[in-house]
Amino acid sequence: MQLIGKTLALAATDAGKHAMLAADYGGEMRGGPSNASVVIGAAPLRALPILPAVDAAIVANHKFSGVVPERLRPGGLLLLNSSIVDATAAGETHRVVEVPATGMATELGAPQAAGFILLGAFAGLTGLVDHDHLVAAMTSLLPPYRRQHAATNAAALKAGAAAVAGAGAAI
Repeated sequence: MQLIGKTLALAATDAGKHAMLAADYGGEMRGGPSNASVVIGAAPLRALPILPAVDAAIVANHKFSGVVPERLRPGGLLLLNSSIVDATAAGETHRVVEVPATGMATELGAPQAAGFILLGAFAGLTGLVDHDHLVAAMTSLLPPYRRQHAATNAAALKAGAAAVAGAGAAI
């Protein structure tokens, strides 16, 4: 979640938009709670706004399937990793899009890339950033010891966008 949040914020900035990122995660190395909030605007953002409700959200893990939809505006986009998140927990007031990201990433031979599948789908649904900006941002954020994953992550971004092609823009 942290890397896809950073990737979205950097891609939006590189595309000429204004973005801010707020990260919240536990001290666990992997498997702990993780939340990344990205605010994208057309004008400079002076401080990260405190938002009582959001327009769109990604839920990658079932642990957040109740908390995140509560902060989503009615009719807002809720993108779910349907490999592990039950869509019935989302309620009926949101536009729910299900993408089996974990299964798709496993099929790509890169189970760690499920987040990039979701990010590609999110970008495809919202039109906030294009594929090239996402790939450039993701590649620049990878530490040297993870650079060998750049091509697979780029393929995951593309697969996510393809999974929602034709679903129409959400916001």
